[in-house]
Amino acid sequence: MPVLLAWLTQPLWDQFAAVLPERPRYHPDHALRCHRPRIKDRIVFDKLLQLLRFGCSYQAIADTTCSATTIRNRRDEWIRLGVFTRLKQIALESYDRIVGLVLDQIAIDGTITKAPGGGEVAGRSPVDRGKQGLKRSGMTDGYGIPLGRVLAGANRHDSPLLAPTLERLDDLGPLPDDITVHLDAGYDSDTTRTLLGERGLHGRIAHKGEKAPIQASQRWHVERTHSWQNAFHRLARCYERRATVIDAFFDLADTIITVRSLIRQAWTTHRWDERPHRRP
Repeated sequence: MPVLLAWLTQPLWDQFAAVLPERPRYHPDHALRCHRPRIKDRIVFDKLLQLLRFGCSYQAIADTTCSATTIRNRRDEWIRLGVFTRLKQIALESYDRIVGLVLDQIAIDGTITKAPGGGEVAGRSPVDRGKQGLKRSGMTDGYGIPLGRVLAGANRHDSPLLAPTLERLDDLGPLPDDITVHLDAGYDSDTTRTLLGERGLHGRIAHKGEKAPIQASQRWHVERTHSWQNAFHRLARCYERRATVIDAFFDLADTIITVRSLIRQAWTTHRWDERPHRRP
């Protein structure tokens, strides 16, 4: 069984390859030009998808086609070039152009996952006996398309992460005049309301002490997106130690989620050559 179905993998790779700079197969500075050729980018890309989906180690996923060192080096090279960030931006722009982002309804929530290896953004988890954990403060539109995130230690409260999470809205371009932010009871404070007021946002915040189903509103979209992200086992149990690498894997996962939602919603309204025979 492939990591992702062909109707999803192929458009991802086509756009990924378009973002990559051209590189010769052999290094032009080599005197004899007889050293080992450069591993094809498609091979490394498929390896990264396997790492993201299965959460295994680099050594476990390496084989005769590509070594673990090559995967790490190519990953770091693409991070320096900003390829993963650019890929996510293109996916969001495409989704907004074809389907339309629901930016007048924003949902923000935090979630805690395991980080057994520790790292730059790990901390003691209050829900896992003090073991190392990772918290992400995620933001989605009204349908659940991931718009951005902030990474922090698991011991951080959700409320202080709200301001840096809202700053991710600045990367989306023109925004609606009237935006409602849906938050759970963990954000129920005067500080949160002041922050939203300063940015010209309306807040729909659950009240502490009241049962959640009565006031659930539209927060479930971000909670569903957290579940989508946790389906990628490298994010649910993160062994990466550097924040830049974690962000790169999150950008790749968010791109997959966005493109998958785009294909599913456009299936009934658009026609293209590689369109799946059945609705995804």
